[in-house]
Amino acid sequence: MRKYKIGISIGDINGIGPEVILKAFDNRSILKDIIPIVYGSTKVLTHHKNMTRVETQFVNTKDVANAVSGKINVIASGDENIEVTLGKVTKAAGQFAIDSLNAMVKDAKEGVLDAIVTAPINKHAMQLAGWGYPGHTEYLGRALGAEDQLMFMISDSLKVATVTGHIPLTQIGKKLTKENIVNKINLLNTSLVQDFGIEKPKIGVLGLNPHAGDGGAIGNEEEEMITPLIMELKKKSMLVSGPYPADGFFGSSQFAKVDATLAMYHDQGLIPFKALSFNKGVNYTAGLSVVRTSPDHGTAYALAGKDQASPNSFRQALYAAIDIFRTRENHKEMNANPLKK
Repeated sequence: MRKYKIGISIGDINGIGPEVILKAFDNRSILKDIIPIVYGSTKVLTHHKNMTRVETQFVNTKDVANAVSGKINVIASGDENIEVTLGKVTKAAGQFAIDSLNAMVKDAKEGVLDAIVTAPINKHAMQLAGWGYPGHTEYLGRALGAEDQLMFMISDSLKVATVTGHIPLTQIGKKLTKENIVNKINLLNTSLVQDFGIEKPKIGVLGLNPHAGDGGAIGNEEEEMITPLIMELKKKSMLVSGPYPADGFFGSSQFAKVDATLAMYHDQGLIPFKALSFNKGVNYTAGLSVVRTSPDHGTAYALAGKDQASPNSFRQALYAAIDIFRTRENHKEMNANPLKK
């Protein structure tokens, strides 16, 4: 049976990222499907392992071609003498996370990895080290040459994407253009087809304002922009509906009637998602040439070094990466040979 080579960036070494990586692979059954390649340091992993009860084994490897089965393979990236200072924001940790990401993405672009999974980063630490991106999504879009990308949160019961990502609330209005919303709907529709195997996906679109504008009484973005573009997409045979008031849409479980929901901005979509699927959800970046997932939580400095971090979401991110890769490959094969479909 084929094993999938999954690249894993180590994230912020002062948070829980290395711990959840180790814990995810402490259950050896996952190694039946995956050859994990962590970009980082055995020294860092040893530091975190010594504070847990896991027996996870890891080995240094020169490159992906020499990765061995049954263990975590570690490709050295960054300063080997880095000091772990748990729960602290440091420039050194930010630089280490950047080096890990850059090394992993280089291999991903060369096609030697089947998918990539990113451990949580601290954006402030990264910016102290000179990182010019607001988050993984934007960095990966640029690094992998994507024309556009989509933040897409997924779980067994809920899928939520966002039009805007890591930007201040005061800038959301400038980014919510008709072109941008249509692009995100098209990205979401394409991802649901090729990455999740849904032939005719149903997409629910949220409004921007409270009560979806209430007929223009609380803002006019719905009346003037969102509703007309939904009508245009319907004429093109896309199963798009809305705009829905966000509170009622999630409160009444309307989300269960669609395959995915498009929120206008980060918190509008991620707050209900995490309330309903925390530690079971996965962050997926749609629109990239490489399958990328990550857990739905952050660095959790308060838990670092206490052996309390749950690996559930990280493990789900690993399995999701495999599932999406398989579905995408199957979609390509079906398109290449319509008779199989």
